[in-house]
Amino acid sequence: MTAPLTHAQPHSAGTRRVSVARGYRFELVKLVSQWRIRLLVLACWIAPALFVAAVSQQSTLPVDTLFGRWMHATGWAGPLVMLGFAGTWALPLLTSVVAGDVFAAEDRLGTWRHLLVAVRSPRRIFAAKAFASLTVLMLLVAGLACSSAAGGVVAVGNQPLVGLDGHLLTPADAAVKVLLAWVCVLAPTLALAGIGLLGSVALGRSPMGLLLPVLVALAMQLAQMMPLPVAVRLALPSYAFIAWNGLFTGPAQVAPILIGIGVCLAWAVLATALAYLLFLRRDFTNLSYDGSGRRAVTVGVLPLVGLVATTVAVLTTSITATDTTTATATGSGIGQAKVQSSVATAFAHLYRMQTEQLHRPAVTEAQLRATATCDKGSLQVAAQGPGNDWRCVVSWYLPGVQAAGQAIYQLDVTPDGRFMADGDGPKEVNGYFLVRTPEGDAPNPLWQFDGNVELLSTSKG
Repeated sequence: MTAPLTHAQPHSAGTRRVSVARGYRFELVKLVSQWRIRLLVLACWIAPALFVAAVSQQSTLPVDTLFGRWMHATGWAGPLVMLGFAGTWALPLLTSVVAGDVFAAEDRLGTWRHLLVAVRSPRRIFAAKAFASLTVLMLLVAGLACSSAAGGVVAVGNQPLVGLDGHLLTPADAAVKVLLAWVCVLAPTLALAGIGLLGSVALGRSPMGLLLPVLVALAMQLAQMMPLPVAVRLALPSYAFIAWNGLFTGPAQVAPILIGIGVCLAWAVLATALAYLLFLRRDFTNLSYDGSGRRAVTVGVLPLVGLVATTVAVLTTSITATDTTTATATGSGIGQAKVQSSVATAFAHLYRMQTEQLHRPAVTEAQLRATATCDKGSLQVAAQGPGNDWRCVVSWYLPGVQAAGQAIYQLDVTPDGRFMADGDGPKEVNGYFLVRTPEGDAPNPLWQFDGNVELLSTSKG
């Protein structure tokens, strides 16, 4: 029996060293040759366009999804609706199929010894497989973004988009922000890909390795639905899947986006490094190998838990040092003042839009001087935190009119800071009626609208 090959042994005169680039091309061809990968590529580049175009033509829109209520008005709402779906379901599934199976496939087929004889370096094998899976994932994400954008623009048109604070984005600005939003979700996709590589290496042919990115993503999404402290929420990679919401406010809420990207990149690097270490320590002469067992817990899980704990501690200290207006670091970050400011700002922008649509005398946000007074349920309940029992009274002034106008809204504020405002009178202001626009009849913009509460304040005090 011949001795096992190691990269320390000299190569024979007729043997050429297999470079990482050559191994990468080989692994990429192997991935693309699989029928399921080809099917995923085809689906990601075609299905989103058909879905967005079909939904945009329906009489009932997915108003419970962010930007879903604007799919009749602009083609740029479609890719954002698709982005919300992708962050919840599509991207975790894609990372499982690609990164979660790239090493386990060799265990199922029993081809490790042939691959080691050809490449003669576990390090180069790992690098080639990691880069090849990353390339396929980027191709799939690009397909989701380009296809959904094309479907929306072709079906509806290149129209302005209403932001989460009610202001209108020009088609060019909307296109740039949609692109940036899709770029932002590349970071959490890399984090899930790193987890997929770790599961594929550590758990071998076990189905749990393939399902690991989906299970981790699902657990983190359930955590995001809970009233967690802001520091804990930002320390989870799943927050980066929704942090792009801050791009569609004025000014943009950049801090949560940057924190989310940084956290995700740290997860991606650590998970990939752990997978690399486990792969190098593997005994490839054992044909019955079926995962690293206990080592997967000690080497794989505990460092990631430690990363979460460290991130929470760092963020708690940082947030406390920059925001003393509320107990943001240990609380939800959703306070009365923030809700009132967000509702008043969105109302002023949308009131101006309604004025233009109804062909009334033009008015500016400065002239309106809109303010909001919000409480949560009753005066006995603290006006902070998420819930569907928020109630706001918006007041504004019109030029030449002494008396203030008032409108009532019922708010449903989610733990991640998103809220949906539902008009509760007077009917002439925020009731349901159709407004004739150049794109066709549309619901009154002040009837229902989405908004976003900034969880982090931008300055101390």
